[in-house]
Amino acid sequence: MSSTTGTRGESVTPANPASDTVADTTDVTALLERGRALSAPVLRAAVDRLAPPMDTVAAYHFGWIDAQGRPSDGDGGKAVRPALALLSAEAAGAAAEAGVPGAVAVELVHNFSLLHDDLMDGDEQRRHRDTVWKVHGPAQAILVGDALFALANEILLELGTVEAGRAARRLTTATRKLIDGQAQDISYEHRERVTVEECLEMEGNKTGALLACACSIGAVLGGADDRTADVLEAYGYHLGLAFQAVDDLLGIWGDPESTGKQTWSDLRQRKKSLPVVAALAAGGPASERLGELLAADAKSNDFDSFSEEEFAARAALIEEAGGREWTAQEARRQHAVAIEALHGVDMPETVRAQLTALADFVVVRKR
Repeated sequence: MSSTTGTRGESVTPANPASDTVADTTDVTALLERGRALSAPVLRAAVDRLAPPMDTVAAYHFGWIDAQGRPSDGDGGKAVRPALALLSAEAAGAAAEAGVPGAVAVELVHNFSLLHDDLMDGDEQRRHRDTVWKVHGPAQAILVGDALFALANEILLELGTVEAGRAARRLTTATRKLIDGQAQDISYEHRERVTVEECLEMEGNKTGALLACACSIGAVLGGADDRTADVLEAYGYHLGLAFQAVDDLLGIWGDPESTGKQTWSDLRQRKKSLPVVAALAAGGPASERLGELLAADAKSNDFDSFSEEEFAARAALIEEAGGREWTAQEARRQHAVAIEALHGVDMPETVRAQLTALADFVVVRKR
């Protein structure tokens, strides 16, 4: 299927035409709401364990209160990972509720990474609000992030079962890979060239590993064997790569009203994301001009003063060199690999359809 690479507000088309019908007949919103509804009380109880003021800072980050401490209905995220953890349990033949501790643990680790990433990247906005470090300071962002990571392991290990120990091992491995990916991402910002293979490895660590864990942790808690968990993990890993490819498109061409971030967000941070790396690798006049500009940017001391037109020019060169199209195609390719992986597990067909629909949702997010 052809991709869409025009103006903002378009979407990346799913790779698997057969899955379009599933996406139309499966209520993804209901799956996300179920994940949020079942995990939210446990998540709130976990955050309540934190010592002041970390409990308040964490509540602000999750959107439960505003900067003045008043109750808020802020957007706490789409809850994709909790939804996947619950479906993972059902894929193994267990009740969705068996996956709740895993859903909460993964969500805690995810938000640990967001708190630290926002600080490291200098992001001042997330989900249309000031980030934690901007409101409460860098020290609180670091401390609360660390606390959420500790809570994630506590939530699992206090179950006291063999399955909980297996789940905790998978979570800690995924977290280590996530940190590896963040370290790679930062190091790439200071390199003139990064290969497509290096970029995919970084994104597999930074995004794929935790989504892979979300897709297997519920199954493990539900008593699944390692083979079943590994197959579900493969689905999640490739889904994570598709998710990140779409995120990379949003990071350059996304509408701030939808993303909650500045225009040209990834370009402002000098990120070597997939569209940039693919454009630089493509060759040709646009690729060469882009390389010259980015090399000059790396030596600039007043990068923050660049005009919107300068960022727009770089985005246009990335698109002209084929980076936008290549990334859209890669999102569809990874989506197809993820769906194919599901055939390796004998699961209820309703669960398979729901996992397929969630994969479609990840790839067709509006940009």
